[in-house]
Amino acid sequence: MDFGSIHIDHIGIATSDLESASHFWKLLGLIQGSEDETVIEQGVTTRFFSTSQPDKSVEEHPPMVELLQPTSAETPIGNFLTKRGPGIQQLCFRVEKLQQLIDYLLDNGIQMIDAEPKLGAGGSQIAFVHPKSTGGVLVELKQSNH
Repeated sequence: MDFGSIHIDHIGIATSDLESASHFWKLLGLIQGSEDETVIEQGVTTRFFSTSQPDKSVEEHPPMVELLQPTSAETPIGNFLTKRGPGIQQLCFRVEKLQQLIDYLLDNGIQMIDAEPKLGAGGSQIAFVHPKSTGGVLVELKQSNH
């Protein structure tokens, strides 16, 4: 089955404080996005760092680091921080045909947290694969915006 190209989009890192968590990524030379975004549906404020300047000649952006700060303790990121502390929360892949990929994974016994796409940061469509099906890693699938 053809789902188009699949690329690593970003690695999500849970933190209780965006400012202190940003220090290392700035020192490393990653490029901070223009503004933070609060995604009410997810209960999180996000801050992205790019690994390089986006290439205007291609539509896709370079792999990124996403810092995730919960808006309250009762959110998915808040729960993650309570249970595990700060650290890598998810690995995100950018895909071209999200719903087709979700259906294919479900048809092949993969446990999805989201059987249908939902709204994510930047207005993108996202869905999560349950860590029970990935060897313990929360995987986010994100619909390409092109």
